[in-house]
Amino acid sequence: MSYYDSSYDKTPTGFSKIFFFHWPLFLLLLAVSATGFMMLYSVAGGSFDPWATAQMERFAIGIVGMFFIAFIHIRFWRRIAPIAYIGSLILLIVVYFFGETGMGAQRWIDLGFMQLQPSEVMKVSLIMVLAMYYDWLDPERVSRPLWVLLPLLMTLVPVMMVLQQPDLGTAILLGLGAGVVMFLAGVSLWYFVAALAAGGGLVTVVMMSRGESWQILKDYQFRRIETFINPALDPLGSGYHITQSKIALGSGGLSGRGYMQGTQSRLNFLPEKHTDFIFTTLAEEFGFIGSISLLLVYAAITVFVILSAVSNRDRFAGLVTGGLGAVFFFFFTVNMAMVMGLVPVVGVPLPLVSYGGTAMLVLLGAFGLIQSAHIHRPR
Repeated sequence: MSYYDSSYDKTPTGFSKIFFFHWPLFLLLLAVSATGFMMLYSVAGGSFDPWATAQMERFAIGIVGMFFIAFIHIRFWRRIAPIAYIGSLILLIVVYFFGETGMGAQRWIDLGFMQLQPSEVMKVSLIMVLAMYYDWLDPERVSRPLWVLLPLLMTLVPVMMVLQQPDLGTAILLGLGAGVVMFLAGVSLWYFVAALAAGGGLVTVVMMSRGESWQILKDYQFRRIETFINPALDPLGSGYHITQSKIALGSGGLSGRGYMQGTQSRLNFLPEKHTDFIFTTLAEEFGFIGSISLLLVYAAITVFVILSAVSNRDRFAGLVTGGLGAVFFFFFTVNMAMVMGLVPVVGVPLPLVSYGGTAMLVLLGAFGLIQSAHIHRPR
C-alpha cells in the first residue's frame, strides 16, 4: 500500500523537467567540489596529478549520472529499491571473500578502472529500501514491534558486514541514516530510547572484550579510542594523526597561512592529507574564515534538502530525501568532528572534497535521487 495518489500528479514531463531542477542545490554542490579540486591541487604540491585530475574526471562522470537519475521518475527508483538493496548485500559478500585489502581493511572490489567500495553503495540503497518499506506500510503499524523488527534486521545485517571489514565509520553512518528514516516515518521515540540504552551496553561489552578471544574491535581501533581520550599517550604512534591535525588547525588562525602555504601538509607532517584529513589542510591555508565558509555551504545544502523533504507530499520521496540528507549531514559532521578531536578517528572522508572515486560517484547519485524527488513531487 502506498499513500501517494497519482491522480494529483501534475509533475513535469520531457524537457520541461530542466526548469524544475533544484539549481541552487546544484550550484552549492559545484562549489564544494571545486573546493575539493583546489585542495587536492594544493596537497600535491601544485600539481593536478595524482589526485585532482582523477577527482575532476570522476566528478564529470558523477554529474552526468546525477542528471540521468534526476530526470527519471522517483516512482521508478521506488520499484527498484529492493533490487538495489539485495545487490549491495551481494557486493558486501563478494568483498568479504574476494575483496582487496588496504590499510588493514578489506573494503574494495578491484574493477580494473577503479576500486569499488560496496559499503558506500549500501548507504544509499539502505535508505531507499527503508523508505519503500514505510511508504508501503500502514502508518498505524509503524510502531508495532513486529513491523519494527524487519527494518532493524535490514539495517543490522549490512552494519555487521561492514564492521567485519572493518569500517567503523561507515557502519555508524549506516545506522544513523536508517535511524533517521525510521524517525521520520513515525516510529515511537521509546524505540530510540531503548536503542540508546542498548548502545551504551554495547560500548561496555566492546570495551570488556579487549584482550579476550572474542575481542570485537581491532587493536588499532582500541588505540584510536585511547588516543581520542588522551593523544599525548602516544604522540608519535596512534596519537600522531590527531596531534598533527590539531597543529594544522591551530596554525591557520583567522585567515590562514595562504593558499599552498600550509607547512603541515606541504612538509608531509599531516597524514592522509588528501582523504580523511583534507579539512585540516584547508583550515591551515584559509584559517577560520575558510573553514566556516565551507561549513556554511554544507549547512546550506542540508537546509535545502530538508526543505525539499518536508514539502514533498509523496511519502517515499520525502523519506528518501530526508534520509539521504541526514547521511550527508552526518558525513561532513563526523569528519570535521574527527579531525578536531571531538570524536575518535573512524575513517570518514569529507564529502565531495576528500579524494575518492566510489564516495563521490555514490554521493552525486544520491543527490540525483534527491533531485528526482524534487522534480517529480506531486503538484
